[in-house]
Amino acid sequence: MLLAIDVGNTQTVFGIYQEGALRFRWRVATNKRHTSDELRVKLVPLLSSEGIAFDDLDGVALASVVPQLTAAWCDATKRMIGKHALVCSAETAGNLFEADYPNPHEIGADRVADAVAAKALYGAPVIVVDFGTATNMEVVDDQGRFVGGVIAPGIETSSSALFDHATKLGAIDLVDPHTAIGHNTEQAIQAGIVYGEADRVDGLVRRIFDQLGYQTTVVATGGLASRVAAQSQTITTTNPDLTLEGLRLVYEASADQAECGLCDRIAAS
Repeated sequence: MLLAIDVGNTQTVFGIYQEGALRFRWRVATNKRHTSDELRVKLVPLLSSEGIAFDDLDGVALASVVPQLTAAWCDATKRMIGKHALVCSAETAGNLFEADYPNPHEIGADRVADAVAAKALYGAPVIVVDFGTATNMEVVDDQGRFVGGVIAPGIETSSSALFDHATKLGAIDLVDPHTAIGHNTEQAIQAGIVYGEADRVDGLVRRIFDQLGYQTTVVATGGLASRVAAQSQTITTTNPDLTLEGLRLVYEASADQAECGLCDRIAAS
């Protein structure tokens, strides 16, 4: 079994793969202060709930945008299964990730994993829209090369800022209000946030189409992907497990590097 870990700023997603298929998936809150011991304590009951022991795990693939948790997870997984995790990056993705980009090493691990999975599953060209703490767009051109993208404040990030700074506005569920003209405060906020995010995505995607000179498949992923995709005119499909799929593909293609990835360098430092 492969344990895939996608560490975001707000949430961490775990996936268990067996023979290439995703068997189990869990989503938990990210705590940037957790030590490796606390991370192990968080993971143990999730595995136990499905009857999975550490001995059942053959390897770990890790994508993290939180540097201190990258090191902590490397230590935790080494202690759990006796092997270093393969940390996803433009380097460890190897031939799966061809980039026409000035500095591929600065590309976030989640963006690499998304681009790898989207190209493998949907072909090239393709655009990924990942709805997380940030709304990321990854662009793979018709030659199969990652050529860049967009990073914008995420839907929950933007809404939290609104609720924090507008004292008379309380937090609400981010669902479709079924009206562009809000007839009460709740509907007005939902229209502004949900429809506003969908229209922002559509506008940016159309700009990307214009720059590329052609249209592409557009894949949505991330925690709020289904809600926004339903309102979008350019998103063509939704895959909530895209990042985990990318981690699996990188791990399987780089199995001989699983013992010489970033975790080794972290352990030696």
